[in-house]
Amino acid sequence: MHRTDEELVAAYLDAGDEGAFRVLVERHQERVFGYLVGMVRDRSVASDLFQETYIRVIRALSKDRGSYTRQGKWINWVMRIARNAALDHIRSRKKWTDVTPSDDDSADYWEQLPGQDLSADEMMHLAQQQEWLYACIEKLPEEQREVLLLRHESELTFREIAELTDCSINTALGRMRYALLNLRKMMEESREENLADYSTST
Repeated sequence: MHRTDEELVAAYLDAGDEGAFRVLVERHQERVFGYLVGMVRDRSVASDLFQETYIRVIRALSKDRGSYTRQGKWINWVMRIARNAALDHIRSRKKWTDVTPSDDDSADYWEQLPGQDLSADEMMHLAQQQEWLYACIEKLPEEQREVLLLRHESELTFREIAELTDCSINTALGRMRYALLNLRKMMEESREENLADYSTST
């Protein structure tokens, strides 16, 4: 039987069911870990932060059960803790500047890059160069990069992203739009460089 997140949380809090907590961790580990990898760009560090996130989760649940209100927002609550763990790590290395703070949550803006649409071949080529893509994402301003990662690594809606990052939905949408514009610009520059290199070699 598939139990909801809330049922698993209740089993852990009310009956001490460690297995229920393990299911919660495994159910969302790709979303949480993917976000952390995108934030710190180091799988080893992300692994440490993943463990730190759940240590903080357990501490919060043990110390103050009221910190989680059981309102169907488990993953949002965990993502906020993961975000804090990542920011603490980045700030400790002085690589982060503090982020200052249509309403359609469901639109997938990754598939709707501004300007001329990418062809299927271009999208496939992009997917095959994941490392190159992440290198481009790394160059984005921090607030744009975070919104993009929360949307596409953690699959949060724009409403959830706005709540997590303490900004309006329109601000979250705007950051995503500029992130995609900047990525498109990097892609076009890379394409032009490749064409120039090809012309030089022939």
